[in-house]
Amino acid sequence: MESIYCIRGATTTESDFPSEVDDAVRELMDTIYRENGITDEDVAAVIFSQTHDIRTRNAAAACRKAGFCSKTPLFCVQEADISGGLRLAIRALVIINHQRSAEPRMVYLRNAVSLRPDYMEKEEV
Repeated sequence: MESIYCIRGATTTESDFPSEVDDAVRELMDTIYRENGITDEDVAAVIFSQTHDIRTRNAAAACRKAGFCSKTPLFCVQEADISGGLRLAIRALVIINHQRSAEPRMVYLRNAVSLRPDYMEKEEV
């Protein structure tokens, strides 16, 4: 029996260049797939958000360019511009449609580790 669950992930770029966005999204999706033992066939949809200071590349387009989710619905929105929020950030909500064999592993890379220090500490135990 299949079930639906979600995997959260986030990363950052050093600056707003298409190649940096491409690299960050590729690394994020590769790590999410590897850490959770999933493939494109398991992914029902992906919702990306990116902060207002990333304007040169849409994260969903970067995901497709990296070879992920070729037949999967992708959606990208602008993150709310919150005072003091993390800059140059890309977040992903990966919706999975298959029976899970273990708890989903959330992935926070680069400066995005600051978004969930509670999770990162729990993972290291």
